[in-house]
Amino acid sequence: MPINDLKTLWEKTLSELELQISKPNFLTWFKNSRLVNKNPQTGVATVGVNNNFAKEWVQSKYHKAILEALQNFDEEISRVEYIVFSPEVEEKIFKKPKPQIEEVGQVGFPEFSVHPETNLHPRYTFNGFVVGSSNELAYAASLAVAKEVGKKYNPFFVYGGTGLGKTHLIQAIGNEITKTYKNRVKVKYVPSERFVNDVVWAIRSKRMDDIKNKYRTIDVLIIDDVQFIGGKERSEEELFHTFNILHQNNKQIIISSDRPPSAIPVLEERLRSRFEAGMIVDITYPDYEMKVAIIKNKTQEKGFDLSDDISHLIASKIQRNVREIEGVINKLHFYKEYKGKDLDVKTAEEIINNTIQQAAVNINPAHILKCVGQFFEISQNDILNKSRRKEIVLPRQVAMFLLRDILGMSYPDIGEKVGKRDHTTAIHSYEKIALEITKNRDLNQKIILLKELINKNP
Repeated sequence: MPINDLKTLWEKTLSELELQISKPNFLTWFKNSRLVNKNPQTGVATVGVNNNFAKEWVQSKYHKAILEALQNFDEEISRVEYIVFSPEVEEKIFKKPKPQIEEVGQVGFPEFSVHPETNLHPRYTFNGFVVGSSNELAYAASLAVAKEVGKKYNPFFVYGGTGLGKTHLIQAIGNEITKTYKNRVKVKYVPSERFVNDVVWAIRSKRMDDIKNKYRTIDVLIIDDVQFIGGKERSEEELFHTFNILHQNNKQIIISSDRPPSAIPVLEERLRSRFEAGMIVDITYPDYEMKVAIIKNKTQEKGFDLSDDISHLIASKIQRNVREIEGVINKLHFYKEYKGKDLDVKTAEEIINNTIQQAAVNINPAHILKCVGQFFEISQNDILNKSRRKEIVLPRQVAMFLLRDILGMSYPDIGEKVGKRDHTTAIHSYEKIALEITKNRDLNQKIILLKELINKNP
């Protein structure tokens, strides 16, 4: 018998998940989560979590367990989708009449205002993409793909850290193709989790032909965050065959990921080799001047002005990605528009500092070791013990490097913290990783991702 009360259903689901997941991980990823919606007609359950990082982590690591637990209590559920959720968003989405839903999409739920056929959001265009040294190659290649669909750079693979503009760029390609070719070219954008959910639904419903018709009859397939498909055998198999059919017919394939194909550890080799056969470009962190340009562009989009002093203040304080910049701008915009007050530098600095503090996590050695263990999927005890296995040695050296790089710990303290080792071991580990990341792009990308994980507040 289906449970109609969302709160009760989610409480029962969490009780089952708690038995399968370690207590620290359960508290980290499921604290304040909730079941936002359940649609009996489509069988879709929507789970809300605190932020984008938690959303990505939960759907990549725990999706199967969540789906199975929900289905134990409600057999009508066939798919699970994940959203970033807050009480403010709840009020805007569920207490406003339906005609205003599309407007709500602009404050954090872009999927509500996407094109129903292409799944593309109209705000993602080449004109709205700020180009600098960190992304100029990716931008130029994207323009070429849009002009010569299926002929140049196919497949086209874009990778980079969280919040650097990958989704914007690959959707801009789709929007440009749609604008140029109208209905003559069929474009489809799909986040990887949706692709996986579609495959799961098709398997359960015994309707795999529907998936084949959906994805193998289009001209431009855009898959976002493909790393989440890695390790999901049936989804990988379906993507492999879809890829082959589209590629053989000169259909354009565009893919994004947070890392290059070679650094997705659980991705099937046959898929990896196909991704690597095309054009691979990366997007790195923006420099100071580019951050200022992004700030100017974002404020212009929102129709308000910031002084040069405040723009430069934001650029100097936000160190990581475009998404953080946009979050700060939103708060400054709110203050200026709804408080009815002009922004001076002192007030802006207080708002920026408060935003950074709210987003910051209490970084300490234990937190870094925990994140390294999660990233490499080993236990903290593995890092601390005396094992010399290759799959343990690299994470241990990376942990020592990060303790020095992020916290500035002394080598004796690092050695003591990581299994009571001699300080010379810490020196060797730090120097080895510091040198290796200048030559090994894959390792450098892993360090970037790890720093993002460490600096996120789940």
